[in-house]
Amino acid sequence: MLHVSLSQLKTHSRRFIAITLAVLLAVAFLSATLMVNASTKASLKASIGQEYASADLLISPTNEQLLTASSAEMVASSSLVAQSYPLISVYAQSDLGNTSLGASFRNMPDNSALEPLALLSGAWPSSKNEVVVDAQTAKRNSLTIGSKVTVKGEAVSGSNTASADATGGAAATSLQASITGIMASSTNPMLQGSAQFVGTLAAVRTIAPGDANFDSIAMKLKPGVTVDEAKSALSTSLDRPATTILTADEKTTEMVAMFTGGQDQLTIILLAFAAVALLVSALVVSNTFSVLVAQRTRELALLRCIGASRKQIRNSVIVEALIVGFVASILGVLTAAGIMALILALLANNPDFTFATLAVPPSAIIAGLVVGTSLTVLSALVPARAATAVAPLAALRPVDDASLQNAGGRARLIIGIVLTLLGGVGLVVGGLSANLLLALPAGAASFIGILMMATLIVPQLVSLAGILARPAGVPGRMAAANAVRNPRRTTATASALLIGVTLVTMMMTGAATARHAFDTELDGSYPVDITAQSYPGATPISPADIAAAAALPGVKHIAKLELVGSIVVGDTQLPAYAISESDALALLANPANRPGPTSAVLPKSFQSTSVSLAAGTQTTTLSATPATTDGSNALVSLASFPALDAGDPLHSQEIAPLWISVDESLDASALTDLRTSLASALHIDDYQVSGAVLEKAMFNQIIDMLLLVVTGLLAVAVFIALIGVANTLSLSVLERTRENSLLRALGLTRGQLRGMLALEAVLIAGVAALIGSFMGVIYGWAGAQSALGNFADVPVMVPWGQILLVVLVAGVAGLLASVVPAHRAAKLSPVEGMAMD
Repeated sequence: MLHVSLSQLKTHSRRFIAITLAVLLAVAFLSATLMVNASTKASLKASIGQEYASADLLISPTNEQLLTASSAEMVASSSLVAQSYPLISVYAQSDLGNTSLGASFRNMPDNSALEPLALLSGAWPSSKNEVVVDAQTAKRNSLTIGSKVTVKGEAVSGSNTASADATGGAAATSLQASITGIMASSTNPMLQGSAQFVGTLAAVRTIAPGDANFDSIAMKLKPGVTVDEAKSALSTSLDRPATTILTADEKTTEMVAMFTGGQDQLTIILLAFAAVALLVSALVVSNTFSVLVAQRTRELALLRCIGASRKQIRNSVIVEALIVGFVASILGVLTAAGIMALILALLANNPDFTFATLAVPPSAIIAGLVVGTSLTVLSALVPARAATAVAPLAALRPVDDASLQNAGGRARLIIGIVLTLLGGVGLVVGGLSANLLLALPAGAASFIGILMMATLIVPQLVSLAGILARPAGVPGRMAAANAVRNPRRTTATASALLIGVTLVTMMMTGAATARHAFDTELDGSYPVDITAQSYPGATPISPADIAAAAALPGVKHIAKLELVGSIVVGDTQLPAYAISESDALALLANPANRPGPTSAVLPKSFQSTSVSLAAGTQTTTLSATPATTDGSNALVSLASFPALDAGDPLHSQEIAPLWISVDESLDASALTDLRTSLASALHIDDYQVSGAVLEKAMFNQIIDMLLLVVTGLLAVAVFIALIGVANTLSLSVLERTRENSLLRALGLTRGQLRGMLALEAVLIAGVAALIGSFMGVIYGWAGAQSALGNFADVPVMVPWGQILLVVLVAGVAGLLASVVPAHRAAKLSPVEGMAMD
């Protein structure tokens, strides 16, 4: 039977090429998803963990155990450590000619092996009055080697401020320095929009508050020293918990967990993608291989008649599946690696995504090979077993398709209904309770239930849709009739596209819903794009300055709030600013942050429902509502409360801010440039322009990156669907060779035969696309709700335009998939066709 199996692979290579493509794409989808998970972590390490990525171990301080100079000396003198890098990073203000920028200033390591950033030109500092600046800051501010800068102020050094606070803080100091080199800009998103300077330890201590302690100590271990050995020894010698001594990967994971509230939601969501990919792989491969083996039922039965045993028949099919599955799985893993490399290479060319890093974990290779091969074998085993479960002579006769008139059809319908109902209930409950672990298997169960009922439902819907094809004459009527005449064939053709369209629309709906949820949360956290404010006693911002700022490219709207009094909430007094209704509509996206005629909007932490507004000698009682974010002032309507007189003493304590909205299309780099331009136009320093929109842009940048990667996965899903349609249509035409030739002999022309097959494909594809779109919208919302419902409101957002495009593409894909099979069927003469088996 091994000879029979190899002969089948050689003789019917066209059929197995189609199977190979289906398995290849399914494995590529699974492996690519696992690569996304690993590449995302690698990219986070290259961005958030860039400053310690080259270290073997990193020691972090705690509130009880700071990293002092003696700690650094003990690490440097350890017999296990080759090099160490005690780091102090402070926040400072930098004067760059006519511009003042917030900046980070850190010391450089003694050994270049632990330096996280590359030196692009010039030299590293060698004295206290020399610094290196990042390339982006140098480009924006026309800085070159030899330029003079001033780094000043009392800076806050991370969490290690205990000693500085205890001394009451140091007086503001400044450092005059020359730029000796230009280094690469850090990809750490927390440093977006800040100038980045590196100097000697003496230079940093010049402006650091008091006797500042170190933020961390990175180290390279000596050859032959293991991480566990070093952790244990350093924990003992420094008398600190081993949990504060981590590898670079462990520290990155800890940072990600901190940003996500202790839960790595990103990993959970990407693992959900992997589970979805596995389900889709199983369904598509099973469907395609089942059609192939079902077409060989008569051939397998004939082998039984001439002496082959049931075991030999099953083994021959398994050998075929094993060979095809293994070869296709290897190609699938290679394809996944190629697609991910291409996507991340394109991302890395974007200045905002230079940290994008490709990672191919062993799990992606092993899972791809094992799952692809196993799925192919299992998918072939079930129909092969069914073909050998009946007597050979009975198997040579046509087999009735599942219908409500036989036991198999009724059992299939009952099981499908049970799975759909139970899975649907679990999906809804999992979505409403934000339980991804319940929603995912429940959704999979309901989808399997729907596919089980597809043989009984899809042909009827295609026949009903055939009414639209009647104007095409005989080919149209025959195309509609074929849908119910062979339900198995119709369902097999529709299932591949139904799976693909469901997945695509699910991802589209989930992405649109998730993006809307994120935007809503971000609008709540950052109600105003940019705030600009001078200080009491400073030169006020003039109307001419405001007009100049409003004219800058990228500024959509600008408004100056008015100081109208103060509001007392318990023991706290808040300044009350007023805004006009038109300005509130233009600047505040969330209605909860807009005041009414007789109400005041308080910071989120204040829960009072009634407050008193004191304006001069008058006091007014107002209702109060909480804003979506915390702040230090209250907001009322300018239509109800006029601005205080210029001579009111409250003006000496409070200055009303400017609120500015900007173009949503601006990226982080353009927003940084705009902030500098606004400061110049308003004649204030850069740090007086608070760019909350920069943080929003950073989060949106991360979301955009994830959605771009998901779009790459969707492309694979679309290919899976299209290859599934092409497979089943091609095999269907091969199966119907004698039938089509008989129709030709009875008078059907070549053009009518092509038209019949084309209409049949379009009808099946259209019905599958409509069913898949409906299911995809439901699954997309439920998935987004279950993944994000714990920290955001998730209203369903249906991208109608994109879904309509998917339906149209599915119809065109069905038409194109029929071209080659229809051409082959029409080219064959009726006599040759009826002579074939």
